[in-house]
Amino acid sequence: MLNLERLRTLHAVSTTGSVRGAAEALHVTTSAVSQQLSRLEREVGQRLLERQGRGIRLTDVGDLLAEHAGRLLRQVELVETDLADHRGAVTGTLSVAAFATAARGLLPPVLHSLRHRYPSLAARLVELEPVESITQLRHADVDIAVVQDWPEEPLAVPEGISCAPLLEDVLDVALPAPHPFADRPAVTLDELRDEDWVGWPSDEMCHGWLRNTLRRNGIDRPIRHTASEHSTQLALVAAGLGAAIIPRLGRGPALEGVRFVPLLPAPRRRVFALWRNGSTNRPACRAALRALQETAQQCDLGRPE
Repeated sequence: MLNLERLRTLHAVSTTGSVRGAAEALHVTTSAVSQQLSRLEREVGQRLLERQGRGIRLTDVGDLLAEHAGRLLRQVELVETDLADHRGAVTGTLSVAAFATAARGLLPPVLHSLRHRYPSLAARLVELEPVESITQLRHADVDIAVVQDWPEEPLAVPEGISCAPLLEDVLDVALPAPHPFADRPAVTLDELRDEDWVGWPSDEMCHGWLRNTLRRNGIDRPIRHTASEHSTQLALVAAGLGAAIIPRLGRGPALEGVRFVPLLPAPRRRVFALWRNGSTNRPACRAALRALQETAQQCDLGRPE
């Protein structure tokens, strides 16, 4: 009989594309992955991997078995979910991935609520960019992913993943206090076309959104300064080094020397939760989704500061 954990290892190699990637996804050593694969090859009596340059790739038989493994693992998750649903108890472990501002502005009260309501549930947060959190969700490294997109740039949700909207977040422009528009009730991007811009690093999806937003508005100015943390972006704004577009979710008080001004039209991003279809009926997953939706409804995002 085929060993389920070895099939899980083969599936991880298939989805990540390497032994190292599988080891990271499964939280084991590369040596452990290689041993599991060697044993699986002996079980099936056929080669599952072959060398390709400096790496490896699955043989045709390996691809076939990895496909079957994926279906089996999804079925196992459904069985485990049905058993947990039958018990009805919110117990075990639960991992939630969230991008930075959701991790700061949404998840702390959610995790507090879960700990208070369900003391037998061990919930944890990991901060990840949406693309990475979707990858970890598909690999079952996390149970729920809180992600973002924009109506003009929708995020691709893979097959087998369910989605629930949480909130719409508004973004404002942060300007240095001496700026001539700093005390305006609102401003347009066209009026800011000569500004330098402070934004996110190029490997973060918000960087692409800001660049595309400026281009859609006919602005060909560079994103001159980049920083992941909004506090660093705002410090650059306060120093008079540029303007930044900052979401309201997870925003702290404005630094001295910074003014938040609403944009017209107001840029909006969508925040939503993702989870694997197979875990829909898992009590812990349902409890976390309820807590996320309740907290999202209570978020006050109607003020620019």
